Amino acid sequence: MNLKIKKLLKLAASLTICLSAGAIGSLFTSSSVDSWYQTLNKPPFNPPSWLFAPVWTALYVMMGISLFSAWISQSIHKGKKNTAFSFFALQLLLNMMWSALFFGLQNPFLAFIEIILLWIAIIITIALFRRISALAGYLLIPYFLWVTFAAILNYSIFLLNV
Repeated sequence: MNLKIKKLLKLAASLTICLSAGAIGSLFTSSSVDSWYQTLNKPPFNPPSWLFAPVWTALYVMMGISLFSAWISQSIHKGKKNTAFSFFALQLLLNMMWSALFFGLQNPFLAFIEIILLWIAIIITIALFRRISALAGYLLIPYFLWVTFAAILNYSIFLLNV
């Protein structure tokens, strides 16, 4: 198979993996965002609801490109890549779980505990990906920043609704 076609297939797979995680998470979100979530007290810095979908879509695309960049990198041994990919998979799973806890179970406290684990997993993933490909690591920084904001928002919503 042509090298260009192989790279395009890897890019498509990387984007599909990340966007699919977002789609799975949105299954939990969509059932509560127009009902339960609207009843919650929220802090003044809570973004408008319409902003979340485009921001998350952009972040999932960047995560996909990051995964692709790490995947095609020739810079390190396979064992180190496997560890990095394991942490990438872990943070992706934690990402989906947050939606299930916050929106699906409607439990901001458990979601806050879980988002701290997600935040740590993202930091580790960035560090591991940077060793493979600087671009792969840097592409995850906006995701890290958004999850940091989301953790603050999550905690604020928890405090305002206990």
